[in-house]
Amino acid sequence: MDKKRVVIPTGYMGAGSSAITDLLDGIDGFNVSRSNFEFVFLHCPNGVFDLEDKLLHGNNAVRSDEALHSFYNTMRQLYSKRYWWVGHYNQHIGEKFWIETEKYVDALKEYEPDYYWYYQENVNYRMVPRLILNKFFKKIPGMKSFVRKPLSYSPMWVSFVKPERFYKLSREYIYHIFEAAGKNEENIVLDQLLLPFNLFRFSNYFEDDVEVFVVERDPRDVFIINKYYWNKMGEVVPYPTEVHEFCRFYRSLREMEQPCENKQIHRIAFEDLVYNHAETVQKIYEILDIDIQKKYTVRFDPMKSINNTQLFMQNEEYREECKVIEKELQEYLYAFPYEIVHNENKIF
Repeated sequence: MDKKRVVIPTGYMGAGSSAITDLLDGIDGFNVSRSNFEFVFLHCPNGVFDLEDKLLHGNNAVRSDEALHSFYNTMRQLYSKRYWWVGHYNQHIGEKFWIETEKYVDALKEYEPDYYWYYQENVNYRMVPRLILNKFFKKIPGMKSFVRKPLSYSPMWVSFVKPERFYKLSREYIYHIFEAAGKNEENIVLDQLLLPFNLFRFSNYFEDDVEVFVVERDPRDVFIINKYYWNKMGEVVPYPTEVHEFCRFYRSLREMEQPCENKQIHRIAFEDLVYNHAETVQKIYEILDIDIQKKYTVRFDPMKSINNTQLFMQNEEYREECKVIEKELQEYLYAFPYEIVHNENKIF
C-alpha cells in the first residue's frame, strides 16, 4: 500500500455513508480523525464547482469578477468563520488552506481594470458614511476632487481562463490541500468531499489516487428514520415527512444525477455491508489495497447495524406508508434476504 489515497465516502442524506469510515477506523495507515466533519469547499454555493460553471460557461468580465470574489469570500468564511459547523478549515486543514486559496485566486485573475460595475455600486451599510461625506463635499466649492464613488469592494478581478488552464490550476489547488491534510504521509478520509450529483466532474479534478464510495440505502428505511426517529429527536430532517411528497422528492433527487462511469467511483448498498458483509468488505479492502488476510478491529459492527435496517417492518403504521414507497420507488428498493425482528432499544 505504497500509494497514499484519498477516500471519499458520500451518499444521499441519511444513506449511511459513515459506514465506510467506520470500516477504515482501526486500520493502520488510514487517518479517519476528521470523520465527523464534512468537507464542502468543492460543491458548496460559491465553491470550486460553482467557479467552474461561472468561468467556463457564459463568462464575461463582470461575471468573472463576481465569481472570483464570491469564491474568495466563501473560502475565507470556511477558513475562519466562528460558529459555522462546516467551517474551521484553519483547524481541520491548517493555515496552508488559506495560503493555497490566495495563490489559486491570484493565478486565475488575469486583469484588474480601473473601472467598476453596478454590482460594486450596490449600497450596503459600510458605504453610508462615504455617501454622506460626498453629499457634504458637493455643496462646498472646490471640494469636488474629494468626491469618490463608494464601492462595496475594489478592484475588479477579471478572468477569461481557458478550460485546460482552469482544471490544471484547480487540480493543483486541491492536491495542495490534500497535502496539507496529510496525504503524503498516510491515506486520508474526507467525508462528503464529493456528492453524487457532481461525480460527472471527477476526471477533471482528480488523479488515480482518489476513491469514491457512494453509499445507497433502501428509501423505506430512509423515510422511517427521518420521520420517526430524527424528527422526534429534534434533528434536522432533510426529507419531506408526508410519504407521497417524500417519494416525489427522493425520485427528483436521484434523477438529478448525470451518468458517470469511472473505475474509481464505487457504489455500495448500505444493506450489503450488513447482509453480505464479508464479500462487500473484501471488495472495499481490495480496492484500497488493504491486506484482507489480516484481522482488524474496526468500528463498523454488522450485528449492531442490522438493527437500523428493515425499520419499515416494525408496525402497521410504517407498513402502510412504505407500501406507497414500494410502488413509487421500486427501482431503489433493496432485496432483503430475510426478515428480522426488531428490538426497539437497539435502533440507533
